[in-house]
Amino acid sequence: MNMTKHAISLLVSNKPGVLTRITLVFARRGFNIDSLVVSQGQKAEFSRMNIEATGDERASTLMLAQLNRLVDVIHAVDHTADNVIQTELALVKINCTAENRNEAILLSETFRCQALDISEDTITFQITGKSSKVNAFQKMMEPFGILEMVRTGKVLMSRGTAATA
Repeated sequence: MNMTKHAISLLVSNKPGVLTRITLVFARRGFNIDSLVVSQGQKAEFSRMNIEATGDERASTLMLAQLNRLVDVIHAVDHTADNVIQTELALVKINCTAENRNEAILLSETFRCQALDISEDTITFQITGKSSKVNAFQKMMEPFGILEMVRTGKVLMSRGTAATA
């Protein structure tokens, strides 16, 4: 079985139960949802979903067709092969003493992070960018001791004048 990561965007009705029905489609087709972001669309009656899921390449076409048949799905598109903007945000809280604070801040500047909170024993950074950048920052902060980390998941948007599904 050829497992592939898929970047899927959906425009859906903003109603209770829609997320449950969509995640069931992924589960039935054997896809693991790696990242899921849901937000209100431009109009309050719609929501936008960005899902990164790993699954069988052959099943992805069937899954997309099934998603597009759901009553509350306006449209679902797999952007895996498309040239889209993808980014995520993470908040990372590390152990940090006065002795190693400068080192942590210098490393964070390399990644263009923002220090959101500094206390006697911790620093909380905000980082945005591609998942590979967030992963690299996480690896560089591990020696300090990561106390907490929260990631938003990937969001995506089509480039230029093309509308994102």
